Amino acid sequence: MSNIVLECSALSKQYQDGKQTVDVFHSIDLTLNKGETCAIVGASGSGKTTLLNLLAGLDLATKGDVKLANVSWSSMKDAKRAKMRNKEMGFVYQFHHLLAEFSALENVMMPMWIAGMNKKEARQRSEQLLGQVGLADRLNHKPSQLSGGERQRVAIARALANRPACVLMDEPTGNLDESTSLDIQKLINELKVTYDMAFLIVTHDEKMLSWMDSAYRLSQGALVGLKESAS
Repeated sequence: MSNIVLECSALSKQYQDGKQTVDVFHSIDLTLNKGETCAIVGASGSGKTTLLNLLAGLDLATKGDVKLANVSWSSMKDAKRAKMRNKEMGFVYQFHHLLAEFSALENVMMPMWIAGMNKKEARQRSEQLLGQVGLADRLNHKPSQLSGGERQRVAIARALANRPACVLMDEPTGNLDESTSLDIQKLINELKVTYDMAFLIVTHDEKMLSWMDSAYRLSQGALVGLKESAS
C-alpha cells in the first residue's frame, strides 16, 4: 500500500495580465508521504500561497496534476472537491480564522458537523483533541478570551477534527512570538507521531527547517530541494 498522501507532477500556473502571460511557477514536482513534515520556504510574493491553494484544490493548475489520496483534483467537480477537502485535509492559517461567536469546543466541532457526524461523537472527539493540544481547561472560551498561541492551538485541533490524511499550514507561526512558535512546532511533531499524519507548511521562517523531515525553496517559479526525507 502506497504511503503517498499528496503529490503533484509537472505543475504549472499562469495568469493572464492583459496581453501578457505571467508564469507563477512551472513544472513543479512534489510528494508528501504519510507521517512526514515538509516545509516550503520562500520570500513574500514567491507564490507559496498560490501553490498551497493548488495543492488544496482551491485553484486548478494551468498544466500538470495534483492528487490527494491518489485522486486527482481535476477529475472532480466543485462539490466533490469540497467534500474531499473536508474529509482528507485540515487547514491552519497565519490568522486562525476561528468563528468569534463560538467557543473553542464549537469551533473544533464545526468540520465534523459539516461532515455529518452526530453531536455527541463530535463533542467527544473535540474535547479529546483540545486536551491533546493543551486546552482541556479552555473548552468554553471564545477566541477573544484566548491568547494568540491558544487560538492557534484551537485552529490545529480543528484541522485534525476529521482525522485527515494531511494538514496544510500557511505561515502558522507568523503572528506568534518565538517562545510560542517553538511550542507550536513541538506540538506539530507530537501530533504527527500520534496520528501518523502528514503536515505541509509554507513559511518564510527558515528556522523551521531544522525540525522538518523535508524542505524546499520556492524561487523564480521553481521548487528546489533543501532537505530530503529519510523515509
